[in-house]
Amino acid sequence: MATMQEIAKLAGVSRGTVDRVLNNRDGVNEETKKKVLEIADLVDYQPNKAGIALATQKKNIKIGILLYGEGNPFFEDLKTGISERYNDLSFYGFTYILKQSKSHVRDQIIALDEMLKEDINGLIISPFNDPRIVEKINELTDKGIFVVTVNTDLPDSKRIAYVGSDDYKSGQTAGGLMGLLTKGVGEIGIITGGHNVTGHENRIQGFEEVISKKYPKLQIVAIEECQDDDYKAYGALQRMLLEHPTITAIFFSAGGIYGGCKFLYQMTQKQPYTVITYDMSDVNIDFLNKDIITATIGQDPYRQGSIALSVLIDKLILGQDPEESRILTDINIKIKESL
Repeated sequence: MATMQEIAKLAGVSRGTVDRVLNNRDGVNEETKKKVLEIADLVDYQPNKAGIALATQKKNIKIGILLYGEGNPFFEDLKTGISERYNDLSFYGFTYILKQSKSHVRDQIIALDEMLKEDINGLIISPFNDPRIVEKINELTDKGIFVVTVNTDLPDSKRIAYVGSDDYKSGQTAGGLMGLLTKGVGEIGIITGGHNVTGHENRIQGFEEVISKKYPKLQIVAIEECQDDDYKAYGALQRMLLEHPTITAIFFSAGGIYGGCKFLYQMTQKQPYTVITYDMSDVNIDFLNKDIITATIGQDPYRQGSIALSVLIDKLILGQDPEESRILTDINIKIKESL
């Protein structure tokens, strides 16, 4: 019976590439994938899953998953991706524990310390941009506890990989879209989750870069934080529009979309704001259909969760390093007419 190593030799690729193809994981181009599958079929490859599972069960591998943004629809979809990928990989016999903290660094540090008491072997984390979190990730890695960041990154840490969208590019996409939709004229207010989240900041930076370079008649006049909290987003947008009644466009760079859009929907005097958000949640689709949101940009949270778990299992169980340190999901745009 042929092994993965033998298939890799015949195909002229690494064993890790063969494993990704045979286990239907992302990161391999179609031509290579076709070649590997043809060779595997010719040599009648049969995976020794029972042996791998038995060895893994003896190790009692446990994975920690730490996310922020309680109640955020994005993270609900991400958790579904993790859960369903876990079902696919459950024959390995590993377990995972999931904690979801509030949108504050101190809460994430407390949750992380609690998780470490569980003797985890690996960690998937959506981290805050804070030196204390970087230090924790580096300490874990030095102890042999491998870390994958998801949705937002800490590139200066020792994490083995980041899985998520290119936030700077998605911010540029939002800026270009805003320019087109407003015809390059007007005033913009931004509602963001928090300045301590790298992904949120990168989106704003990409957005600002496009607006300043391509659309000089578009001005960003206000930025408010909401910690991905709908109640805070409702109040923040209300204050913003009272202080800046000439705002004609709104960019939600993170969560709090339901609260902010609910305020717009409840306004007694409707104004035709251009509103750009992130994610394809049921909430966003509802507000697209109500003409409150003009366009939304997808991050594919389901795939982010699924891929993040696969990457960590590859490392912990199969000993395979990720082929890329940044595994990026697609940037997709939805408008009402494309639903």
